[in-house]
Amino acid sequence: MALISFVVPAYRVQGYLRECLDSILGQPVADIEVIGVDDCSPDGSGEILAEYAARDQRVRALRLPENQGLGPARNAGLDQATGEYVWFVDSDDWLVPECLPEVVERLRATDPDVLVVDHVRAWWTGRSTRSGMRDVFPDPLGPETFELRDRPETLHLLHTAWNKVLRREFLLEHGLRFAPGWYEDVSFSYPVFLCAKRIGVLDRVCLNYRQRRAGAITRTLGDRHFEVFTQWHRVFEFLDEGELADDDLRVALFERMIWHYLTVLGAGERIPPDLRSAFFAQISADYDRWRPARGLPAQEGIEGLKHRLVATGRWRTFNALRGVSRARDVVARQSRQVRRRARRSARRARGAGLRKYYQAELLRPVDPQLAVYAAYWYRGYACNPAAIYEAARRLAPHIRGVWIVRRDKVDSLPPGVDYVIDGTPAAYRALARARWLVNNVNFPDFVRKRPGTVHVQTHHGTPVKVMGLDQQRYPGGSRMNFGGLLRRADRWDYSITSNSFSTQMWERAYPAKYTTLEVGYPRNDRLSTATAEEVLRIRAELGLGVDDQVVLYAPTHREHLPGYQPPFDPGQFLAALGPTGRLLMRSHYFHDRNRQPSRLASRDRVIDVSNYRRVEDLYLAADVLVTDYSSAMFDYAVLDKPIVVYAPDWAAYRLTRGVYLDVVAEPPGAVATDFAGLLDLVRSGALRDPSAEEARRQFRERFCQLDDGHAAERVVQRIFGAEVAEADPAD
Repeated sequence: MALISFVVPAYRVQGYLRECLDSILGQPVADIEVIGVDDCSPDGSGEILAEYAARDQRVRALRLPENQGLGPARNAGLDQATGEYVWFVDSDDWLVPECLPEVVERLRATDPDVLVVDHVRAWWTGRSTRSGMRDVFPDPLGPETFELRDRPETLHLLHTAWNKVLRREFLLEHGLRFAPGWYEDVSFSYPVFLCAKRIGVLDRVCLNYRQRRAGAITRTLGDRHFEVFTQWHRVFEFLDEGELADDDLRVALFERMIWHYLTVLGAGERIPPDLRSAFFAQISADYDRWRPARGLPAQEGIEGLKHRLVATGRWRTFNALRGVSRARDVVARQSRQVRRRARRSARRARGAGLRKYYQAELLRPVDPQLAVYAAYWYRGYACNPAAIYEAARRLAPHIRGVWIVRRDKVDSLPPGVDYVIDGTPAAYRALARARWLVNNVNFPDFVRKRPGTVHVQTHHGTPVKVMGLDQQRYPGGSRMNFGGLLRRADRWDYSITSNSFSTQMWERAYPAKYTTLEVGYPRNDRLSTATAEEVLRIRAELGLGVDDQVVLYAPTHREHLPGYQPPFDPGQFLAALGPTGRLLMRSHYFHDRNRQPSRLASRDRVIDVSNYRRVEDLYLAADVLVTDYSSAMFDYAVLDKPIVVYAPDWAAYRLTRGVYLDVVAEPPGAVATDFAGLLDLVRSGALRDPSAEEARRQFRERFCQLDDGHAAERVVQRIFGAEVAEADPAD
């Protein structure tokens, strides 16, 4: 039995369905099943479900003989579900990457009947807006569970099925199913809350609620919106039959019902103008029918006025009030626009002020002992700049090293590292006055190359994919500002490379007048010098045993395919690896650019190490690397341990993104071009056979000769020069 059964009904969603399914199947949790329900869709949705079912044993495709609607389609999926929990995910929405481990952890820790997860509204324009969860629960509840009577504010969460993970036996025990018709979530979600003994809330955004430009029920004008009344009638009939709610909950449900009715009426894209008075009349009838006998709390302000008008059936006054309200909304909207313009102006003014401050600082002398470091667009302390910084502290301690970091990454800095925060006067001052600027990407365009200063471009990997000007020939680079790229490269004094292959590629990709330092990669020094004791310590910190067979899976990103994840089933992979197998999964840093640091997320024998600060630790801990087109293969090869190239989209990638190296023809080890082939390599042990060993030997000979543990020292000697010689040898 799976832990979670995902029920995904599909009707006219062929443009969105793949993204939905990929977002579920790509989660780093194997203990799931997906039941795709083709609600007799007239488009290609059914074929997509069948395709996924054919290639992934976790997917089952169910086709209904005739279109039944969302509620009955969900019921059909529920009837087929075997999981301990059920998650009804609409087929035009999609899960947030890496969210499922936290959901699973909370389910196992609290055993809830219902776990409500957070979401964002994802608009077709590309922007996202947060849900109301933080308004309902301003303080995170953590692993606490409760009954509805203890936290009646729960009723103010969005009444949908897809933001809830539900214990299947709980649904069966109470006969909780979806009714036919529109607004089917209403007559399902509220009875769920009423029956549940253990309700949990996970304040982690887990789902993207797609706001479609066209085709959504909420943007469809017509009389079917009257079905909202039938769904709410079912709620109160359920309430009366079961006697499950006390008077306070009845009042809260009644107020929520009236709010919902007025929301539907107020949405101009739902009720046709000629039907609005009839819709209002039904609201008034329901107000009279379901009003609690004990009465309602005193309503103040505009909400109180609305309730009084509904209670007395005064449509004309209510409609006039709506006109006044709309006029007020126009004024409010204009005011908001004015405030937004003011904020933008303030930001521009602040930016202009900081630029003026920077220009003024450029007039001051260069600080002869200041070196500024940065990595990955100020994401923290990492990579080649970090290794150079550490070597400089040993070899030239009188040079003051300062890091520029984002405000949200300050906590990731090691103790004792001096820093300034990006976007502050201190950061602009450091950029203006530093004698040395060291980065593994480019500093912002406004940064000037001052006479006597030294700019060091360390890069952050041996390139498989094409870079710089070479991207002009491929679709993936068509939107890049290549003129700006060259202006940034013109500031470099030194370009650090790890091998002659990189030297050749960078000189072609970034034609400028810098000096190449072909000295090896400073960040790889640690790989060459680590002791067996250090490796054991790292493995222990990661919870890995001495006898565990540890595989690190580290794919690169596809900037030309946002959200793409290679097909990879951790459960099947571990089954092939055997009982001693452990899997470390690390996503590309581009996917984590805005993710907050967190502790390691783990489940069974899978550990999500995407937020782990030093990737070099992971290389040392792993016995095998599985990657695709990532520069990780060149770094890991320094350790002379098995590497598997898993390239399921190789043909498309090299055509669309472009590559410098054919990693299938010249790999660092074994190669698999589909998941089944990857499993075969693991089961058979072919990843360690003589041909794989020979491929790795040739690869190391070509790319790793300079990674001898002293690259950072060579860089420091060259870029700091006399300053190193002047340092106290005892230091």
